[in-house]
Amino acid sequence: MARDFASEKLPNQKQPKHMKRNDLLKYGLTVLTASTALIGPANAGAQAADAESQPVGPYKDFKGVIKTDIRDSTPDWGPFTPRKAPEGAPNILFILYDDTGLSAWSPYGGRINMPTLDRLAKNGLIYSQWHNCALCSPTRSTLLTGRNNTLNGMACITEGSQGFPGWCGRIPPQAATLAQILQDGGYSTFWLGKNHNVPEPDIAEGGDRKTWPLGQGFERFYGFLGGETSQWYPDLVEDNHFIEPPYTPEEGYHLSKDLADQAIKMIRNQKVSTPSKPWFMFYNPGANHAPHHAPQEYIDKYKGKFDDGYEAYRTWALARMIEKGVLPKGTKLTPLNPLPEEMANKVDYVRPWNTLNADEKKLFSHMAEVFAGFSEYTDVQIGRIIDYLQQSGQLDNTVVFYAADNGTSGEGTPNGSVNENKFFNGYPDDLAENLKMMDKLGGPDTYPHFPTGWAAAFSTPFQMFKRYSQFSGGTCCPLVISWPKGIKARGEIRNQYHHSVDIVPTILDIVGLEMPKVYRGVEQFPLSGVSMKYTFDAAPEAPTQKKRQFYSMLGTRGIWEDGWVASAVHAPFTDKGHFDQDQWELYHVDADRSEATDLAKQYPDKLEALKKVWDEEARINLALPVDDRTGPEILMTERPSGEPPRDRYIYYPNASPVPEGIAVNVRQRSFKILANVEITDKDCAGVIFAHGSRFGGHSLFIKDHRLHYVYNFLGIKPEQDFVSKEKLKPGKYTLGMEFTRTGAGPHHESLGTMKLYINDRVVAEGPMKTQPAKFTLSGDGLCVGYDSGDAVSAQYKSPGTFHGGTIQAVGVTTEKASYEDLEDEAQRAMMEE
Repeated sequence: MARDFASEKLPNQKQPKHMKRNDLLKYGLTVLTASTALIGPANAGAQAADAESQPVGPYKDFKGVIKTDIRDSTPDWGPFTPRKAPEGAPNILFILYDDTGLSAWSPYGGRINMPTLDRLAKNGLIYSQWHNCALCSPTRSTLLTGRNNTLNGMACITEGSQGFPGWCGRIPPQAATLAQILQDGGYSTFWLGKNHNVPEPDIAEGGDRKTWPLGQGFERFYGFLGGETSQWYPDLVEDNHFIEPPYTPEEGYHLSKDLADQAIKMIRNQKVSTPSKPWFMFYNPGANHAPHHAPQEYIDKYKGKFDDGYEAYRTWALARMIEKGVLPKGTKLTPLNPLPEEMANKVDYVRPWNTLNADEKKLFSHMAEVFAGFSEYTDVQIGRIIDYLQQSGQLDNTVVFYAADNGTSGEGTPNGSVNENKFFNGYPDDLAENLKMMDKLGGPDTYPHFPTGWAAAFSTPFQMFKRYSQFSGGTCCPLVISWPKGIKARGEIRNQYHHSVDIVPTILDIVGLEMPKVYRGVEQFPLSGVSMKYTFDAAPEAPTQKKRQFYSMLGTRGIWEDGWVASAVHAPFTDKGHFDQDQWELYHVDADRSEATDLAKQYPDKLEALKKVWDEEARINLALPVDDRTGPEILMTERPSGEPPRDRYIYYPNASPVPEGIAVNVRQRSFKILANVEITDKDCAGVIFAHGSRFGGHSLFIKDHRLHYVYNFLGIKPEQDFVSKEKLKPGKYTLGMEFTRTGAGPHHESLGTMKLYINDRVVAEGPMKTQPAKFTLSGDGLCVGYDSGDAVSAQYKSPGTFHGGTIQAVGVTTEKASYEDLEDEAQRAMMEE
């Protein structure tokens, strides 16, 4: 029987809560009189004799003897000794890529060379029917807790949370994490790389740290909390605080390399002090999520390898996957655009390769080369960790899981993008603009994402891709498990159907621990998954021990049961609703792995039964309501925070960046920025205020003695730059700008006029447009006195630190008061200081 460490009572669990001072004193005296010979009473000796068999306060398992004098007492270290992991428990390394379908990587027959994954696959098992939730935050939550994503409050990414139990974006106390159970069971616990399970309002220095990795059972964290980040200028957190990258891209920095360095360092430091203690590491590189950033030499390795196009790749990859045994003979390709026109989302449309012109083919092929280089480079960095484990004698008893969190991403739209943030702003890409940036793809000057055609190609042979939870194109992803000491098979394929909710039960089964029914006083949700450990010794075609799996994501719905799948024909981000009118399809995936043949008309009773199962599971798993609204609608929902709503924000210099989720919201409205600045040096320059990056943001700064305000609209050149003609001399100033919104453009961008001010004088003005949605999905927060991460404007280099004067404060306001009144108020504040 596995030992349930987590449900064992901790030493202080029975101490009364909310004690007042007198109550605490009485509690302490009770402990003493029950366990020691107090000086004074005539029967003190009898009390002492009885004490030897009585419990000591909250320490019910204390077996020692306590007398007044330590010389007469007997210690017992049992209750105070940290628990040890079960004998022989292995290390656990879970490597989780982003946005990668089944047919991308070399072990599965794909064109992307993955030397480290090839090595692990040859020494372990390749899973052909491992599924997930079709989106980042939901899948990651299942890997943390073993519960279905909506039970974890993750019906969407955290940035899309809504005020419903299954959508709240907060893992509830009823879903203890794997890290907590392993930590209580004697493991060291580390998290590297992407998180994306922290609620957006908490991604801030003042946020609730209980939702951060160190509040979820991890002892160390190094990575980024949001959904994506630049690989050249990442938005980094170490443990419980924000940090800047340790060096620059010019000095060789890339996040994939940094994460591998940090992982090796964490393991090495742990083994120095506790060599017998096993560890669990959740390792989440930024690859292959946008932005696709990679060193040029890795991009160059793939030159010309995707020139045949994504349709040819699908045909080629399917044949290779069948040859390798990943897919059965007879598996068919599905259509590139399978959804009926009235239901399909046009941003997910795939343009047939033969309809592209020569420039488009060249651009699209190169975008795939960048993606492939990014993937391989990251795999090579992971190889350094595997090499270290082998050299240090740890690899033999380390269980390595190597997987991806959802199908390949189609967020690049039909034309691809040099700035993926356009997708989240609902703003179309311009092919002419993209072509101009082709030679810079993968470098710091772009934030690229390939077109939907490659999303379909790297999710071969299935329908659709990421975000489509009802189709395997969104959910069926690579999983390789290697454990030299515990798995005898080498290089074999396992075809049992499994899901990301099955990983936690598998790890607990391997280690010899259990998920408790009650954890820290809270009754727990049952695990949604089953252990996959039986597959280690099973035949490739042995029946799966899983019976049912539920899917719900952004209006898409599906249910798998005993080898059959029912899928609702509905696209995400369409805002069409009417879910009761959805057509459903039926596939017998045991015989039709690619879900190519709809059997709904042949087996209507089977389909109706599965639809009822979905309804039942939706209620059990807190999945309702279902939401298919557009991305900007979901992302821009007003969400509560710990601070009351206000229309005036004051920021001070040299503070940590303020994330967009809690910073002043200037989207779709008029706004003003006023900064009190004293110039003390004739060479004064630098950033006064900045928010965002070169791919979307705005900045107020001094350069060449002149005041500038730049609004960088989705990275589209040229920058909207407003600059004063007069030069700034030493003295005290209120410097600022005012944007007055007058209407909206065809893509919901705000249109209006901008005025730049020095004190009460307008020194520049003109028309300006602002983004309809966020500057970034995450990272690049609001700063005063510098610009963190990637610079908003090309006119200065990050961090562009302000010098030659002092910044008293910067106010950003959406209130209706006139700029002149606010300027007078700011002047008074400066004079008072």
